[in-house]
Amino acid sequence: MVSFTKLFTTGLLATSALAAPVEQLQKRGSNKRGAAYNDANLVSSLADRQAVSWAYNWNMLAAGSLPQGVEFVPMLWGLKDIGGWADAIKTALTGSGLLGDGSSGNKYIMGFNEPDMASQAAMSPSDAASYYMQYITPYAGSAKLISPAVTSSTDPNMGLQWFNSFMDSCGNCKISGLAVHWYGNTPDEFKSFVNQAIQTASAHGLQEVWITEFALQADAQGQGSPDVTAQFLNDVLPWLDSQQAVSRYAYFMCAENHMFSGGGLNKAGDAYAA
Repeated sequence: MVSFTKLFTTGLLATSALAAPVEQLQKRGSNKRGAAYNDANLVSSLADRQAVSWAYNWNMLAAGSLPQGVEFVPMLWGLKDIGGWADAIKTALTGSGLLGDGSSGNKYIMGFNEPDMASQAAMSPSDAASYYMQYITPYAGSAKLISPAVTSSTDPNMGLQWFNSFMDSCGNCKISGLAVHWYGNTPDEFKSFVNQAIQTASAHGLQEVWITEFALQADAQGQGSPDVTAQFLNDVLPWLDSQQAVSRYAYFMCAENHMFSGGGLNKAGDAYAA
């Protein structure tokens, strides 16, 4: 799958302790909708339309200033980032301008990026569980922890099958939600996969599902038709917003040749911002 690395190298409901930030974010059109970005400046076009409440960039640092009211969610992409992780997550949890609304402290931490893919974080389920418990689980008392984001592949030892094996090894990881990615061809395929993810999460006692990357296959490489993408989004976004178990989602992606053309939102971007 396309990811931050390739581009540069080629809660259901919050707990009462989180009520104040969530109430602020719910003023936006969909408090589930987020921006997957590489250029923080582009997020403003979505935020100006009150379309997104959170954002991430496959990294532990925001790499720029996000608009007011948009929460940055840090990710430990994989083993290559472990060296700077402790300092970065300390900054995120104590608050240092990562939240555009000026709030102090991050409320979520995301795990590894596609560890079921050899070209991405590339870990076995048992190794990923060990690293997760070592580097992410210690922060469970300070933030909600989201699982490694797995692909939608149905190949052996990938996708939700990989996740099931991971959870068998990570029963004490204190994970709150399952993160998944999807690339496919139709709204029905997408909805079917999300339903499978919801069932998988429920089987492990997880109440939240995050779809942190999803797109039509053509869009994954930035070669899709904005008109076709807009039709797809107009179908699936209301459905996602109606799914109680889906807490957050981010279309791939907030970037030129995806939701932007010539520096401005194209028809796909307009549909996402609606």
